[in-house]
Amino acid sequence: MIRQVRLALMAGLLLAGGIPWGIWGGIAGAQNSEAVEPGQWVSTGRTWDEQRFSPLDQINAGNVGNLGLAWYADLNTDRGQEATPLVLGRVLYNTEPWNIVTAYDAATGRQLWRYDPQVPLRFGREACCDIVTRGLAAWDGKIMVATLDGRLIALDAANGEPLWSVQTTDQTQGYTITGAPRVYDGRVLIGNAGAENGVRGYVSAYDAESGEMLWRWYTVPGNPELGFENEAMERAAQTWTGNWWHKGGGGTVWDSLAFDPALGLVYVGTGNGSPWAYRYRSPGGGDNLYLASIVALDIATGEYRWHYQTTPGETWDYTATQNMILADLTIGGRMRQVIMQAPKNGFFYVLDRATGELVSAEAIAPISWASGVDMATGRPIENPEARFGTIPVMVSPGAGGAHNWNPMAFSPQTGLVYIPVTETYMAYAEAETYDPASRSLGTAFAGHDDIRREIAAYADAHSKGWLAAWDPVTQTERWRVPYDKKGSGGVLATGGNLVFQGTIGTTFAAYRADTGEKVWEMPVHNVPIAAPITYMVDGVQYVAVNAGWGGGLAHVERGAYAALFLGQPRLLVFRLGGRAELPPMPAESFALPELAPPPPLTATPEQVALGEQLYGANCSLCHGNAARGGIKDLRHMSPATHAAFADIVLGGTRAANGMASFADLLSPEQSEAVHHYLIARANQDWTGE
Repeated sequence: MIRQVRLALMAGLLLAGGIPWGIWGGIAGAQNSEAVEPGQWVSTGRTWDEQRFSPLDQINAGNVGNLGLAWYADLNTDRGQEATPLVLGRVLYNTEPWNIVTAYDAATGRQLWRYDPQVPLRFGREACCDIVTRGLAAWDGKIMVATLDGRLIALDAANGEPLWSVQTTDQTQGYTITGAPRVYDGRVLIGNAGAENGVRGYVSAYDAESGEMLWRWYTVPGNPELGFENEAMERAAQTWTGNWWHKGGGGTVWDSLAFDPALGLVYVGTGNGSPWAYRYRSPGGGDNLYLASIVALDIATGEYRWHYQTTPGETWDYTATQNMILADLTIGGRMRQVIMQAPKNGFFYVLDRATGELVSAEAIAPISWASGVDMATGRPIENPEARFGTIPVMVSPGAGGAHNWNPMAFSPQTGLVYIPVTETYMAYAEAETYDPASRSLGTAFAGHDDIRREIAAYADAHSKGWLAAWDPVTQTERWRVPYDKKGSGGVLATGGNLVFQGTIGTTFAAYRADTGEKVWEMPVHNVPIAAPITYMVDGVQYVAVNAGWGGGLAHVERGAYAALFLGQPRLLVFRLGGRAELPPMPAESFALPELAPPPPLTATPEQVALGEQLYGANCSLCHGNAARGGIKDLRHMSPATHAAFADIVLGGTRAANGMASFADLLSPEQSEAVHHYLIARANQDWTGE
């Protein structure tokens, strides 16, 4: 009966000019780029190879100057907008923070339906890097959404009604989901986040029709006394020491997946260790498999096939969860089936996707933790000084990475990969002591203030970002577009010899794919950090992107972006000859206020020290190391926010915006100590200017 109702609703949508039946068949048979109808965007990377390339060329380098806004939709939150929309037929599906899913007429912007999964607001404090979501999946009349609280939900594509829902995580632990699900051959794959909260990473596959779990593969070994799930975990355990499982180990699959149907392999990018500090996680050393790795699994069974570890013994938050791209390239005179990735650690890797053999690796940005990759062993040539102790050392890239979640793209026409690159630096130091029962990262974000100030000054002076066109065959940069600050968005490449990217300058821009020449740019009142898409409806090509500043970079860098004047976050859709106009910018925007004179410090040194400890354990991931930056820089609190501090922290008065109550973790006295510490930090940095 449920199936009959769904078919009737789908037929109604078809009669209303909705999704042609052939689209769902195209998704089911999408084995490569050519199998997907050019006007559609049916998966987060458009196709299973995750190239984020569209062959559409109605909008091209010759006429893109005529591009204008076709329609837009306001997004009702000022948190990070990282999602890639989907387009099937003439329906555009989008998702916003808190995993709200909306369907629009892709040509007009008329809203067709809206679904709110009602994520409990307490999960806002579990997400290390904003309450973001990066996209959706589609299969056989269903739209799949993975929620921040760990659910995987299948919605009826016609009306947004839930068809099934499964809980994929243990909600008593620190798991969240921010990545987009993928559907391969009727299997919905989803990972999770939470390594900073001390969890054990894994990826799961579910039946797309019923939601039944088909298999689960853990990325790091568990407690040996409980036995190992498979031989891969038993081998991995030999690369760990101590009682690593007490803190979960990490290795969460919080973003990237890719699939080669010809080989039957799904490729999984794994994350950083838990805790960050290597000595407290695996005191006897070891590579700590399968942290910071690309792992190939059998799509049917989830069995391990091969892995390549980009950062053995990871200790700098150098995840390998960044997007992976499959392509066939002529290298050394022969065709190679490759998988490419630019993870956080600063290298661009080309691997044989059948075997995991390293083909090549070169740095895309200045790095100090390693001098290169040894092609004989496939291992990085580490700088021993980067293995930090209790005295802070400067390491590049910093935890934000040389390339983060912002997707890169590959053009088969130019043979180039287009990468949002950042040059970053960070002070790393171990904590003097470590409590495995806490959510501490084992690192110290305070102390040795003179060294930290020197490193912060260097980082501020030298951090930057650019869009790079990278030749994966020669491992060289062909061109670059520099930006004043890091923080520009994901990338789209098209058959019109174009590369689209949102910029940190609150614009949306297009560049020639072959030369990097800027050929179009439009102010859009916010930063489109998400990756754009393009699609065609009724013979008209459109380009769409979510614009809304936030996410991980905003968490750690916001203090450097006080000059950003940000308007309403929006879904923006463009076409040639588009004549829609954005509303005028409001008198007050989401921009960070100037640092106001702080209240006088009245606390004792002991209260400030306690507040510093509690801040590091509970607040620093969202509000910046040493209260410097963050999604909201707490040195910049207004008098009203100071007055309401306890109501916000303990009462949860701003929970709807992601700031959940900490009343179960902090007593009133502890909350007051954190407040005293923030007042102390504001006074330390206040210059009176």
